[in-house]
Amino acid sequence: MWLVAVFALAGGLAQLVDGTLGMGFGVTSATVLLAVGVAPATASAATHAAKLPTTFVSGISHWRAGNVDKAVLVRVALPGAVGGFVGAVILTSISLEAAKSSMAVLLLFFGFVILARFGFGLRIIPTPKSGHTARWLSPIGLLGGFVDATGGGGWGPVVTPSLMTVTSHEPRRVVGTTNAAEFVVALSVSTGFVTGAAHQDIPWLPVLGLVLGGVVVAPVAARLAGRLPHAPMGAMVGGLVILVNAVTVVGALTDLPGWLDLSLIVGWLALVSRIAWSAWLRERVDLAAAQEQEPVAA
Repeated sequence: MWLVAVFALAGGLAQLVDGTLGMGFGVTSATVLLAVGVAPATASAATHAAKLPTTFVSGISHWRAGNVDKAVLVRVALPGAVGGFVGAVILTSISLEAAKSSMAVLLLFFGFVILARFGFGLRIIPTPKSGHTARWLSPIGLLGGFVDATGGGGWGPVVTPSLMTVTSHEPRRVVGTTNAAEFVVALSVSTGFVTGAAHQDIPWLPVLGLVLGGVVVAPVAARLAGRLPHAPMGAMVGGLVILVNAVTVVGALTDLPGWLDLSLIVGWLALVSRIAWSAWLRERVDLAAAQEQEPVAA
């Protein structure tokens, strides 16, 4: 039972981050499974097996909290299901490790765009007027589903920053919609793995632990996402996107000592926390100024 308890703790922490910031459960779960010696295809299959109940509970919780845009949900979830199924079938026979670095560079750029927007109030890329249409959202869903299946996780890191870039939604709506759509993608990816051999060796005890931890924490995370202030929440999303993808890029270029890796991560988290704090103070000032002007406008 200790194995289930350890993975339940990991699943709970991963879901807390995923449910509030829109990413983290798949990447964290797959990383832990790979660290204990599970093969990449099996780790991805196990992660998506755990995602089925956790994303279902998370999606329902975000829906009830008013964090889901139904139109955007459909436009990213359906292409995401297609991309996820194709990625799962491919992963059973081909390794796509080389593509991760290129994807990480693009997402690194998105991370800086989001951090600038919510952390400093600067829009590097204007929000397109048609950003809520299938023209923009379908490719995001398709790519997110494919990356999610082939990497064991990646739906959130791809879709959350992309939606924050092309739509005008506040962070909680982006996070809620991303989480709700992920259930459809996880279902499709799991179906794709069933057609291959990856599902045969799934370590079910760790999966059970991930499910228990994720399901318990999912409703709490959804409520927190609806209550967190917009600017600092967006700044934290941007900071997390940068951190996750910077680790991938740096790891592909060089092998840094463990102590230096840890120092850089801690330093970056401290910097992002400071930026988020400043963004929160700025948001409070702007909100107070807007409230003072309301009687005048009336």
